[in-house]
Amino acid sequence: MPHLNTFASSLRRTLLASAAAAMLAAAMPITALAQAGAWPSKPVRVIVNFPPGSSPDVLARSISQPLQQALGQPVIVENRAGASGMIGAEIVAKAPADGYTLLMTAGSVITTNPFIYNSIPYDTAKDLTPVAAVARIVLFLEARASLPVKDVKEFLAYLKANPGKLSYASAGNATGLHLAGEMLKSRAGVFALHVPYRGSAPALQDLLAGQVDFFFDPGIGLNHVRADKLRLLAVAGMQRSAAFPNVPTLDEVGLKGFDAGQTHGFYAPAGTPATVIERLNREINRILGTPAVKTQIETIGAEATPLTVHQFAAVMNDDSKRYAAIIKERNIKAD
Repeated sequence: MPHLNTFASSLRRTLLASAAAAMLAAAMPITALAQAGAWPSKPVRVIVNFPPGSSPDVLARSISQPLQQALGQPVIVENRAGASGMIGAEIVAKAPADGYTLLMTAGSVITTNPFIYNSIPYDTAKDLTPVAAVARIVLFLEARASLPVKDVKEFLAYLKANPGKLSYASAGNATGLHLAGEMLKSRAGVFALHVPYRGSAPALQDLLAGQVDFFFDPGIGLNHVRADKLRLLAVAGMQRSAAFPNVPTLDEVGLKGFDAGQTHGFYAPAGTPATVIERLNREINRILGTPAVKTQIETIGAEATPLTVHQFAAVMNDDSKRYAAIIKERNIKAD
């Protein structure tokens, strides 16, 4: 009997040990699966819906390397330009909401496209969710060097004295640069001829050549300003530029509330887990505070803009209202 009790005890211990081992073995795949499902467990793709060299592209590439280090996974930037940013935006809007496909876009895709296009292949408000602002893109009012004005006040007076005789270039009909020109005409009570181009680069080239008189520059012509080939007259935002602190804003010279800026940033497909969005927002905001990235952003005349997700959404809502008003007032259409 004692032997039996000893045997039974030993058997019990063996069975319990076997059961524990079986439970551990069964639990291992679950643990491994949980670890594999922890975000991110594979590369993150960032769709830039404008061409290489554009401000969204520059910003995406400035952020991608430090973000890759923070996440421990490759962050791959892919340009999918076309249709005023809608091709790339559609890809992201219809992608799985798992945090592995993000959109880096110009603010205009969110704030103006819904008001100027009759048909968009996704619902901007419902299919995309804000993740993190990156930079406020400021437009710079520039004139050809040979225009007989030396500052913005003389420029506005010259415009009023010569209705219809001056022309301004834009990156295309209904683009942000076009809207800025229409805003100037409305607020200043002046008239100038709109000359649309297929992009801001050819518009800038014709301004340099003297074929047009002025231009709202998204930052690509600032080296020409520094070289005295163009005359920088004013900043089309509510704050002076850190790069040109002596240049006034249009608001300062009497065009109250004049703000033609746009906030570029990251978006994700609607339904992306809040934990993923919060992690991305936190990491991107931290990266925006680093000196190297701030300097890169300033080279295009922009300003790093770390915001919470809710703050970012509120800024985009305010911008949308302002642009919707000028689009309606000036009857601006994409076609």
